[in-house]
Amino acid sequence: MPEDDYHRHSALSSTNARRILESPAKYRWSQTHEQAPKPAFDLGHAVHSKVLGVGAQTVVIPEEHLAANGAVSTAASKEFMAQARADGLIPVKQVIADEVDAMAESVLAHPMAAVLLSQAGAPEVSIFATDTETGIELRARFDYLPSAGQTPVAVDLKTAKDASPRGFAKAAASHGYHVQRGHYLDVHAVAGGIYLAGFAFVVVETEAPYLVGVYKLNSDWEDLGMQRAREARRIYKHCLETDDWPGYGDSMQSLSAPFWLIADTVEADVA
Repeated sequence: MPEDDYHRHSALSSTNARRILESPAKYRWSQTHEQAPKPAFDLGHAVHSKVLGVGAQTVVIPEEHLAANGAVSTAASKEFMAQARADGLIPVKQVIADEVDAMAESVLAHPMAAVLLSQAGAPEVSIFATDTETGIELRARFDYLPSAGQTPVAVDLKTAKDASPRGFAKAAASHGYHVQRGHYLDVHAVAGGIYLAGFAFVVVETEAPYLVGVYKLNSDWEDLGMQRAREARRIYKHCLETDDWPGYGDSMQSLSAPFWLIADTVEADVA
């Protein structure tokens, strides 16, 4: 299924489920305001396409179109970029294209990442299902979904500034990757997919030497992610039925110190 068609589909995605958990108002706004392309998104999409072999490919902006300082600020560069995007391509400068190649090579050279991506299966697989509890239509797009094997493991490819265990754990919490995992596996199960032995995140850093980490979330993450994914569907159904999309509340609220702040403070005191 073409990526643009998938993203235009009205079924609830993992991204939108996480927006709803942030606030239904934020989700509602996103549905009527198209996001402009961002360099970070372009880099991530380009690496996906290079590693997985499907999706929008990169095209290098000719050097003669760039400004004297190398910026993409000239009329010629903007026209080239607009046409490239209209053609379904990702326009980047040569330096970014070189980084994409290096990041993809780093992923494919990583022993565990290579094993996961060589499973019998397919990249960019879209799945749709109806949630059995709420009746909400759901969708998920797996970066790589195995189709056979004794221990098939679904793969999600991420780019990150910090792919270390500590760095990715923080990113997972901040971006709700455990909720993404829960949403994806729920959709896969309801749709009647094959047994999956796991769900792995392959994470490559965006700066040289482009180190790679491969991670699975432990049972604490798994349980919390499943619970939050279900909670998002219940909130979404209620908002649809009431046409009420609240933000962060209308009254003053008391905030507790987050656990990570307490833990970091304790670690600093011990050191």
